[in-house]
Amino acid sequence: MLRAPTMQETDVRTAKPRAFTPRLIANVIAHTQFTTSHAGKMDYYFEYTECDSTGSRWRVAIPHMTGSCTGLPEPVRGTECTFSCKAGEFLEMSAQECTQCAAGSYSLGSGIRFDQWDSMPAGFSSLATLLENSPHGDDRLTCNSSSWVPQGNYLESNRDECTVSLIYAVHLKKKGSVSFEYQYPDNNRLFEFFIQNDQCQEMDQSSDTKWLKLTNHGEWATHTVSLKSGTNILYWRTGGVLMGTKVVKPVLLKNIQIEGVAYTSECFPCKPGTFSHAPGSSMCNLCPRDTFSGHGASSCTPCNATSQYAAEGSGVCKDRPLCSKKDYVQIHTACDHEGMTQVMYKWIEPKICLEGVAGAEQLPPSEEREPCPPCNPGFYNNDTPTCSPCPSGTFSTGLRPCKQCPAGTEPILGYEYKWWNILPSTMKTSCFNVGNSKCDGMNGWEVAGDYIQSGAGGSDNDYLILNIHVPGFKLPTSLSSQSGTEFGRITFEFETSCSADCELYFMMDVNRKSTTVVESWERTKSRQTYTHIMTKNASVSYTWAFQRTNQPSDVRRSVNDVARIYSISVTNAVDGLSSGCRPCALSAQPSGSACVPCPAGHYIDTHTSKCTECPRNTYLVPHAAQGAEACNPCGPASKSDRDHRLCYSDCHFTHTEGNVTLTFDFSPLGFVGSLMKGPSFTSKGTKYFHQVNISLCGGQGQLAVCTDNVTDLSISDSQREKGEGGNTVKTFICQSTIIPAGGRGFPTALSSQSINLANTFLGVTVENTLDGIEAKPEQFPQTSRKVPDVNFYYRSLEPTSSCESGRSAVVKLRCDPARSTKGDLSVPSQCPEGTCDGCTFHFLWESSGACPTCTERDYHQIEGVCKGGHQNLLYVWTEPKLCVGGVTLPEKKTLPCEGMEFWVRLGAGLGSFTAVLLVSLTCYFWKKNKRLEYKYSRLVMSANKECEMPGADSCAVMEGENEGDMEDEVVYTKPSLLGKLKAIASKGNRESFEHVQLNSPHSKALVWS
Repeated sequence: MLRAPTMQETDVRTAKPRAFTPRLIANVIAHTQFTTSHAGKMDYYFEYTECDSTGSRWRVAIPHMTGSCTGLPEPVRGTECTFSCKAGEFLEMSAQECTQCAAGSYSLGSGIRFDQWDSMPAGFSSLATLLENSPHGDDRLTCNSSSWVPQGNYLESNRDECTVSLIYAVHLKKKGSVSFEYQYPDNNRLFEFFIQNDQCQEMDQSSDTKWLKLTNHGEWATHTVSLKSGTNILYWRTGGVLMGTKVVKPVLLKNIQIEGVAYTSECFPCKPGTFSHAPGSSMCNLCPRDTFSGHGASSCTPCNATSQYAAEGSGVCKDRPLCSKKDYVQIHTACDHEGMTQVMYKWIEPKICLEGVAGAEQLPPSEEREPCPPCNPGFYNNDTPTCSPCPSGTFSTGLRPCKQCPAGTEPILGYEYKWWNILPSTMKTSCFNVGNSKCDGMNGWEVAGDYIQSGAGGSDNDYLILNIHVPGFKLPTSLSSQSGTEFGRITFEFETSCSADCELYFMMDVNRKSTTVVESWERTKSRQTYTHIMTKNASVSYTWAFQRTNQPSDVRRSVNDVARIYSISVTNAVDGLSSGCRPCALSAQPSGSACVPCPAGHYIDTHTSKCTECPRNTYLVPHAAQGAEACNPCGPASKSDRDHRLCYSDCHFTHTEGNVTLTFDFSPLGFVGSLMKGPSFTSKGTKYFHQVNISLCGGQGQLAVCTDNVTDLSISDSQREKGEGGNTVKTFICQSTIIPAGGRGFPTALSSQSINLANTFLGVTVENTLDGIEAKPEQFPQTSRKVPDVNFYYRSLEPTSSCESGRSAVVKLRCDPARSTKGDLSVPSQCPEGTCDGCTFHFLWESSGACPTCTERDYHQIEGVCKGGHQNLLYVWTEPKLCVGGVTLPEKKTLPCEGMEFWVRLGAGLGSFTAVLLVSLTCYFWKKNKRLEYKYSRLVMSANKECEMPGADSCAVMEGENEGDMEDEVVYTKPSLLGKLKAIASKGNRESFEHVQLNSPHSKALVWS
């Protein structure tokens, strides 16, 4: 019989077949001339030579052992190089004809499939990329033990952060393709598929075929890529960034199929648990439940129904265990015609345990019947056992019949589920397991009256799925023109109770493009509420996935680990029901009663039911109360945009302290600033950075954008810059994780894990507290207090698992003339990640652009010397200069002036004149004094002569007196003296007389003593 070629000997199974040349053929013929034994058909096998330039080849016989036989068949011309058989056939080499595969085997014709992963198939290899050494020089942290691991039905990537490549090489004679199924649930991991030629040059691939998209937890996706003729080296490469204690979930592969090989010279036997009952099969089918099959089976064998069981696709039967409490679940029956329900217990299907034997647990009896819970809002029962949705335009609280909304109001659309007697029609539940099909067909979640809880599943690592699909959102009529900020929101109340490492995921798939994990909660969590806001109008599926453990498991041990959801509400769902009515804006026509949409930024006046624009610098709050209360004022030094959607800073700020007013203009800093925090290193020494983008000024068009170039490459770079990608974050402050180029074996830098740190701007102030957020000035000590720091406050309204009130951020702007206008961003030294508690982030932006605007107070005047009759006036900045922009220094001024020589001469002249005047006055008054003394002495002498007055001639001009003496004047100024003279005169002459005053030109005041 002709031996079938081994996996290493055909184009189907190897990267490149042996090269059979004419010299090799001659050597084979020559070899037969020196052997003595006759060759039998079992002593050799056939294989084709390499194709020549004409596209032809030869079939030659190759002995199994060199020199052991003679009489090998002569080489004959083979089939064309592009020849291949159909699916279900193989090329029988002795006759060079296509032959059907026997029952129990299959063939792809010109393809090959790898669907059994008990061990690594021949031709596959796993290669780990060595990481950089850690920052402390510890080279022990290597990835030698990291690899892809076979898990029976699938292949699992490494669970650490190492970069590991799965490699397979194939040589194609014609164009073909490769397809495979994969699971890629964790965006903390990087996953790419690329192709190289035999020169290790990467083939041209579009980004959407190289970087694979995320998948839902437990769901398999299919990826197909075209291959060129020639050698194709296939790479499946994974890597991750492991920060903290969070475990990165692995990538799973299965059913790798390659088309385009030249021929297949044998059929593949069906693996255990599968069969093909007819010849010429192109695939093998799974054995049904409670049957099994071995290797290469053409049929399945039933198990012993009383003592054994087998899951679908089993290779062996297993003994049935004794029933236990883990084998049944509690359910609530649907309402009967009397409006009653009861708690019952049923065996988990398919039932594999034994009951009615010693040691087996019995099924508990049903509990008492009780009244059914009311209908959910938007439904009514109308005295029937089932709840029916209210007709369009009507509403119901679930307790009363549906009614029309009153005039001037409109229905509030949405979903509101808080009673769980049956699963709502808009929701679905399922169970997935990547390694087995034990839970296929099971309900992942079970209703339980007051809540819905996770089901038992088939194994502890099952994904228990609960899904709700929203085809779109519809804003209320009055708000239909409002856009951008919020189209709807989903709110749910939940709790988890776990003894193992369970995890509850909340995921979102927008427009069926890719699934992203919005939030997750590990281990036990107390009852709490979570809200997610939808900022775009799109079709979206929300999914809850509960997994008891992420380790491989085939048994059900932690069935008591559960997740419970008490209520789910979705607002503004386009196909939602109404639980109430809300006032709407009425037409301006006097008789109008129809609801009309309000323009953007308008609220409904509760008194007039008319649209009224929000006041200046206020923003309209979605889902707020009616009336003016819906308009909230913006924070300090902030303003609202035209449509009153959000508040922002216009880069201008004014601060007054005492009589001094400082004016700031931050526009030179730019609208968006970036900070690269790090580097940081993971436990394996992988270097990564955190890039933070901060929108300092501007409204909707100037927000910061953080992109993900790994898990969402289906959009263009221009769309990503605009924030239009599914994994793109556009907000006031966002953060991305950056892996440098080459650090993990990737040729370009990778950006992933983009998160929103702040989506609301609160205001600008120099105070250290605003709206409950503290700036903590001690984290950034200030050396100079001449110019105060200016604080920008932000907040995120979305709660997280670690920050129930959402995140917040403070950006502190500090004037530093020594820095550039753009300045530098930094974080506190004691908190290198920018946050010490994980919820409040602090940033310092030091820049000359953060200094106040210059005014007249910031410079002073300097007077120059007077030179040549001119004097210069100069203006210089007061040092240190702590201002920027604003007023400019005045130009130098030149004024006329008098020099020092003039004033010296003038002073000398005035001094000389003063000296001469003083000398002259001194001489004059000295002479005058002498003359007065003489007059006085004579007067005294004449008064003392027998107390008689002198004769008349005594007053005559004496000889020797000049004419000037006649002008002398005697003035009686003292009454006592005058009285004395009168007494003397009256004694000598009793005749009456008048006293007179004598004037003299020589003296202006002659005083009689």
